[in-house]
Amino acid sequence: MHFNFSVAPLGSAQSVTPHNVPPNADPVDLLRQLLETQREQLHQMKVNAAAQDNSNRWRAFLDRWKDDFSGVPAACKKVLPLLERAYISLIVDLTDHLDEQGEECAGNEFALAEFLDRYGIRLNQLGALLSLVGPLAEIAAQTEAQSKK
Repeated sequence: MHFNFSVAPLGSAQSVTPHNVPPNADPVDLLRQLLETQREQLHQMKVNAAAQDNSNRWRAFLDRWKDDFSGVPAACKKVLPLLERAYISLIVDLTDHLDEQGEECAGNEFALAEFLDRYGIRLNQLGALLSLVGPLAEIAAQTEAQSKK
């Protein structure tokens, strides 16, 4: 086996050129390659952003059923504040309960089970409802804003 080592003497300020770029490469060509790479990256970022956009999924879902359920987005927009208020009220009740009970709330298994039964399930279910109704209400708001333009 043979290895090639290039050792520069100390104090020399020679620059090392990468092996994949010819030493007399045209700067315009290099800039063109950089621009093309950036365009590809931008396209990939747009594709990724579109894949992450849940409102497009919900919009497609609603479009499939718009003949049967055309009023769903408007109804979701109407009830969303009520759900949000119920969710916040439950959080206030939870924090008040914890403040009153202190460490006794989760001190034993029975108290912990009662606390989770009282707050955990309802908070989880209300959170799930908000995560379903919220995007539909947002679509209704976006549709109204677009129709006003």
